[in-house]
Amino acid sequence: MSTRTDGHTQAGASQSIDVDDPKVSRFDIVREGARRDDIEIVHYEAQFPVPGTKAERRLTRTLTGIFLLVGLFATAFVVAYIWWPWEYKPGSGAGKFYTPVLGLTLGLALLGVGFGILAWGKKLLPKEVSIQDRHIEPASDEERKITGNTLVYMADELGVRRRPLLGISLLAGLAPIGAVAAAPLVGGLIEQPHKNNQYFTTGWHPTDGKLIHLTHHDGTPVRPEDVSPGGQITVFPGIEGGATNKHADSPVLLIHLREGDASEARAANQRDGKPESMWNNYIAFSKICTHAGCPASLYEQQTNRLLCPCHQSQFLITDNARPIFGPASRRLPQLPLTVEEGFFAAKSDFTETVGPDFWERP
Repeated sequence: MSTRTDGHTQAGASQSIDVDDPKVSRFDIVREGARRDDIEIVHYEAQFPVPGTKAERRLTRTLTGIFLLVGLFATAFVVAYIWWPWEYKPGSGAGKFYTPVLGLTLGLALLGVGFGILAWGKKLLPKEVSIQDRHIEPASDEERKITGNTLVYMADELGVRRRPLLGISLLAGLAPIGAVAAAPLVGGLIEQPHKNNQYFTTGWHPTDGKLIHLTHHDGTPVRPEDVSPGGQITVFPGIEGGATNKHADSPVLLIHLREGDASEARAANQRDGKPESMWNNYIAFSKICTHAGCPASLYEQQTNRLLCPCHQSQFLITDNARPIFGPASRRLPQLPLTVEEGFFAAKSDFTETVGPDFWERP
């Protein structure tokens, strides 16, 4: 026979007990269930045979502190996710710390959960070594009762009843973790997504009735002769900060199509209700991939395909930038073009949302 260090005695594998006997302890039922499942408990040792020792109280306080910190960091994540000012503004400001704060608080919260669970399992739960033979017989009512008592016994061995402070800290720490999982879903419903028409307004939106000119990275306006037939360049809105992250949704690929390709593109635009979007043989599309927002800028002159290097999406320029390969499922938005005083200008802003699909799109 082997003896538990907290006073329970293990019976031999051949000895059976009546699980309905009220004098039988829960551990005896667990042990009987193990025996019937051909499990031999070769070692079972409680971490703290005598409850309430200084070492146990010290460990309880340590785990309590860990889980309370988990709750604090998780709550900080939820607060920052919903209320932190995230909009980009030039210069220094709180918005620059939005993403780092989210990463730091969520990372520390999950790290705390991991440390807490590992410490709980290694320092508080009993040490047990068991050996089981596999069998496939169906379970009887008595065996199901044994299984139920085993689960309850395992819950008791967690020590939450005996250490209520630990249970409270666990709840306080893990409940905000659940809120972290819900925050991205709930946060998107708090504020009107079309506030200030933000999904349909980019740096190409006309200001005071004036069209926005297409410019190079250095701010110089773009002329038609700047792009040779079959060539392409990246252009930006000719406004303050047009080529900076302030207008990261505004980069456009301006393409000078060959005559035959331009005719095909005009026919596609006519079919899709955009007959006035091109200017002569020039066409312009957003560079922001509609899959994950990467810059789609690898243009194949011979095939008129625009490739996104991140996930290999391909868009056919002569068919209104229709996606023909890869994970992207929506066309690139087209920028309507005109020429004003010898320089390219945008007739209007994009008529479709730029970048990846948002939550409201079918």
